[in-house]
Amino acid sequence: MVRVNFFKDGDMLYGFECKGHTGIAESGEDIVCSFISSACYMTANTVTEVMGLKADARDCDGFMRLCIKESPKKAQDILNGLMLHLSALAEDYPENINISITEV
Repeated sequence: MVRVNFFKDGDMLYGFECKGHTGIAESGEDIVCSFISSACYMTANTVTEVMGLKADARDCDGFMRLCIKESPKKAQDILNGLMLHLSALAEDYPENINISITEV
């Protein structure tokens, strides 16, 4: 199962952590995992490279984390878009994707 946890402080999202595999197909052939990975990479790259916000971004096999350290307000649209996109996928694949939010 892929678990995506968004980090929130009040009304402000400031990052996410995504880990696991859907288990729908073999690693490298799982199109749903590819959808999730692509959306997460696009979000992280937009925040760090396009918008130039300071963030802690890490990834390795089956794991990605993004924590915005500066001006998270500027990234609300992209983070909310990611949450909306992944939530829609989770509705289609409830046994394979779990979305949660952690308040800090």
